[in-house]
Amino acid sequence: MHDIFLTPYDPQATEGAIYKKWEESGYFNPDNLPPVNGSPRTEPFSIVLPPPNVTGVLHIGHAYEDSLQDVVIRYQRMRGKKVLWVPGTDSAAIATQARVEKNIQKEEGKNRHDLGREELVRRVSEFAKNSENTILNQIRKMGASLDWSRYAYTMDEKRYRAVMEAFIRMFNTGLIYRGHRIINWDSKGQTTISDDEVVYKEEKSKFYYFQYGPFVIGTARPETKFGDKYVVIHPDDKRYKEYEHGQKIELEWINGPITATVIKDEASDPEIGSGVMTITPWHSQVDFELAEKHNLEKEQIIDQYGKLLPIAQEFAGMKITEAREKIVEKLHKKGLLVKIDENYVHNISTSERTGVTIEPQIMEQWFVGVDKPFIIPHSEIPGIESGSETTLKKVMRMAVESGAIQIPQERFKKIYFHWINNLNDWNISRQIWFGHRIPIWYKSGEIKAQVDSPGAGWEQDPDVLDTWFSSALWTFSTLGWPEKTTDIETYHPTSFMSPAYEILPLWVSRMILMSGFHLGQIPFRTVMIHGLVRDKQGRKFSKSLGNGIDPLDLIEKYGADAVRMGLLVGTAIGNDISFDEQKVKGYKNFANKLWNITRFTLEATEKLDISSFSVGKVSEQDKKILEKLNDTVKDVTKDLEGSKYHLAAEKIYHYIWHELADKIIEESKPILNGDNTQEKLSRQHTLYILLTVSLKMLHPFMPFVTEEIWQHLPEKETELLMVAGWPTH
Repeated sequence: MHDIFLTPYDPQATEGAIYKKWEESGYFNPDNLPPVNGSPRTEPFSIVLPPPNVTGVLHIGHAYEDSLQDVVIRYQRMRGKKVLWVPGTDSAAIATQARVEKNIQKEEGKNRHDLGREELVRRVSEFAKNSENTILNQIRKMGASLDWSRYAYTMDEKRYRAVMEAFIRMFNTGLIYRGHRIINWDSKGQTTISDDEVVYKEEKSKFYYFQYGPFVIGTARPETKFGDKYVVIHPDDKRYKEYEHGQKIELEWINGPITATVIKDEASDPEIGSGVMTITPWHSQVDFELAEKHNLEKEQIIDQYGKLLPIAQEFAGMKITEAREKIVEKLHKKGLLVKIDENYVHNISTSERTGVTIEPQIMEQWFVGVDKPFIIPHSEIPGIESGSETTLKKVMRMAVESGAIQIPQERFKKIYFHWINNLNDWNISRQIWFGHRIPIWYKSGEIKAQVDSPGAGWEQDPDVLDTWFSSALWTFSTLGWPEKTTDIETYHPTSFMSPAYEILPLWVSRMILMSGFHLGQIPFRTVMIHGLVRDKQGRKFSKSLGNGIDPLDLIEKYGADAVRMGLLVGTAIGNDISFDEQKVKGYKNFANKLWNITRFTLEATEKLDISSFSVGKVSEQDKKILEKLNDTVKDVTKDLEGSKYHLAAEKIYHYIWHELADKIIEESKPILNGDNTQEKLSRQHTLYILLTVSLKMLHPFMPFVTEEIWQHLPEKETELLMVAGWPTH
């Protein structure tokens, strides 16, 4: 027996060396994988890693997501499949540029305009490259068995070509267009932002009720009401049956008399307040849609810096917060203030990067039209025929409705369809400099879509594409598209995707959109949505609560295997994870228990010729032990096939600790010390089988300690456990 087992298991001394051994073996690359049990690997299985921000650090959510997907990958690799897990990172353009701009302002007192576009982009790119290795090495620390030879970055040359090709194809088809629509505007960052970059914060504020002619209206934002000249009533509200759609009403308002128009529409809820509302089409998504529906005028009240425009008369040039109470006071003096609710609690939209309140604005931007019809040349999606007319929204719906993409969690499937049914055109332009610049050129009213300049006098559109545009291509751009590569033919559609539920609409649906349009395929076959990691009291991790946990600190204390098990055991996929460090500590003890089981087994079988043992020599008692082992393998395999990873991990844990360690090993001691040579021989072989099969079952969950033990086994089927065959039952 090796002396290494005479001391407790030390993950800090082991994990780095084991990962290096895996990388050097080349087995993360499916092209290098050996046969399993003599059978060649013909069935592909692929996942693309949801790309973390290149400038970010590993957080507890990444740790869970990476562990979960690595379990799937390692299991499928042991099942004999040709397994590919593609690594990659995202530029996170808005966040990365904002961080660099902040550093430049602090250190040099300069802004982006002082530097110029070319110099700023150079600095941001350099910053991102310098930060790249940080997150990649942290992912390695979790044990993620990614094929690093296929590493992709959303801003690298191959992905750049894919993004340009995707944009130009969609523009030429008419699906990408430039138009005036309402968007999320960050007045501090001076850019549009996507829905996923909006953070909703609960705020206690005042809610004001005003007399608007014969009606009472309510609002938390009186500063937007200067342009309100439409009053919306539900058509079935009997209280207002005497008013007709389109009727004009003269009334006194903030800056004097106005003529208001009655609009009858179901958007006004009779159960809320007076059942009547006015609308501000320029500064509200709902109001904008109403204005579009009824062909109403739209008037801008607030500028792109969050200040009131001349329509506000004496309040023009004031910031919203400065003007609000003064506007209310003016309405009060006019006798139009009915009452104020001092305890109004609501969610406000803020920018994730700058913290400012989002101000919806109607602006000329680039959009993807989700309801625009187009001819799809090739389709493998059921319900969408090749050469037929369809829409992106229909492609997104049919991909899931047909069952081509499995979303086994019914509640998430409902969320997906709800989002699709209410989907607006996708704003894809951003007013920053770092990112994929839109390949549109202008000259004297002419417009061309191409990557390089058409020649002298042509000006390129200054905007860059939403980072979600490039990440929506992720399942196939990482495999070499737009080239027709062997990887795309072999591994696309990918097999599995498991992102957090918060990006189900924003990323998952857009990948379906892009893959459907460009390849006529679904991007993945199964989507398992996972929950968020919270503290043991169910709260989100945040700096303000002081409950943040650095997974790297946990790895340093307990080892990556313990962190993985602490995250995976006890919570069904899709539910939020209640994280407790004591669980992690417990699984470090479990790793050491496995270490001690190995020491006992190797001591007991030290002089045994394992390969010469005949199955016929197994004792009746050991046959029952092996039958129970087979039942455990069967149960665990069933759970893994059914994506019940938490149950599989728990069953393996209980088998190894409570069945193997507490029961079988204790029962074995008198047998091994007894005089019955045949019974002793049978038990020795049985113990060795129990150990090797237990290592195989546990390997996807705790890869480091199981691989380290495997390296010291005297008899094993493969040099590395990661490519051993999954135990049969």
